[in-house]
Amino acid sequence: MRITRSLVAVLMLLLLSSLAMAEEKRWVSSEGTALKAEASATSESVADVQVGTEVTVVESGGRWLKVRTAAGKEGWVYAGRVSDAPPAAEVSGDDGGIFGGSMQKSQINTAKADSARSIRGLSPEVTAYAKDRGTPEVYKKSLDAVLARKVSAKELKAFLKEGKIGEYAQIQGGGK
Repeated sequence: MRITRSLVAVLMLLLLSSLAMAEEKRWVSSEGTALKAEASATSESVADVQVGTEVTVVESGGRWLKVRTAAGKEGWVYAGRVSDAPPAAEVSGDDGGIFGGSMQKSQINTAKADSARSIRGLSPEVTAYAKDRGTPEVYKKSLDAVLARKVSAKELKAFLKEGKIGEYAQIQGGGK
């Protein structure tokens, strides 16, 4: 009788934990996110998902999560491309700054004013400081050239792949 109660308690705990996992929600936080057939960046894409799409975690495989969309599409997504909270509204400014619109949006919380300022370049205070200090115009032009540089989604993907960064990183000892 005592063994039966223990077995029932263990089964209830397993059931509750599996229900909790089945209800774990995440939101796509990166442009260019695709559900993959397998937990690998080089795996076939099953479906593209837009930033802000809510997904349900079906299985966790370390740096990769198997998820399901509301439309019923299921596949693997790199954990760095989803967030445990819906993404904040975009801050107005140009189309993405130095990495263009394809750059993965950060999950770090910052003030909207600071984000917008960094997207546009130097703040008015920094500009005034540089002018007061007599910063040469050539420095300003050089900085403007760097800030104006755009990187395409294709270039960014090649950079991540070659550098083995993010979902292209190699893990020692196997694993997902």
